[in-house]
Amino acid sequence: MCLPGTFGDIYDIEKFVSSLDGVVKVVKSQPSELSTKDLAVLRIPNRVTEEYIANNIEPVFKTKGNVRLATYFPSVNMKRTRTPENEERNSVGCFAMFGSLELQPEVREVVASIVERLKTLSRKSDSDAVYLTQSRWDNSLDSLKYLFPKTYTKELIMPMDKKHKFLGSDSSEYEKVIDFYVCSESDVFVLAISGLFYAYVPGKRIGSGKTKIVVRVDSASAGSEPGNYISRYVSKKTHMAYSCFC
Repeated sequence: MCLPGTFGDIYDIEKFVSSLDGVVKVVKSQPSELSTKDLAVLRIPNRVTEEYIANNIEPVFKTKGNVRLATYFPSVNMKRTRTPENEERNSVGCFAMFGSLELQPEVREVVASIVERLKTLSRKSDSDAVYLTQSRWDNSLDSLKYLFPKTYTKELIMPMDKKHKFLGSDSSEYEKVIDFYVCSESDVFVLAISGLFYAYVPGKRIGSGKTKIVVRVDSASAGSEPGNYISRYVSKKTHMAYSCFC
């Protein structure tokens, strides 16, 4: 595994490499003996089977000697597969995604300051603060703020001296990471739009025991049972994170 250039700006590379020692070999840059011109690029779906690897990746690797894997997500499914061979694969993937990453100190500081600010605002007003992953305020959010006055975006709650770096035009990766960790540490996580973000946040929360994850349910089908609003990732323990955190 070769790390992308921006990875070290966000995460502690040494921690990542050492935590995966004995599981997968990680290098910080492409070995000099490999030429990008000779790399065979294979586009593969996330979480492939051993049969897929044997049929689609190994033959190319044996012929070329090296390959570059470009992963795509045909779905946002992070469900746990319970066969013995898949459980082992789930465990490795789960650890790589949720147990091996540690933020760089400055990024961690920003996340911590936002989380603490939200908690302080909640304590002062005795009515919970709401954090929206939208970067900046929009008039369409006014009706939500009318119902929940303590509603904030990153722009409203981030320390002033950090906004230029973490909310600038070239800082989208920082914003995604900040959203991920703030939502992972909140008392409750409420899904707004399904997608990869929804699949990853529960994994991180499950690992830290923060399993209050609420999903939107059609009122006609939800009934009166509170459990109907709890994510099935938690209520049925179907998330792959349960492979390494249980």
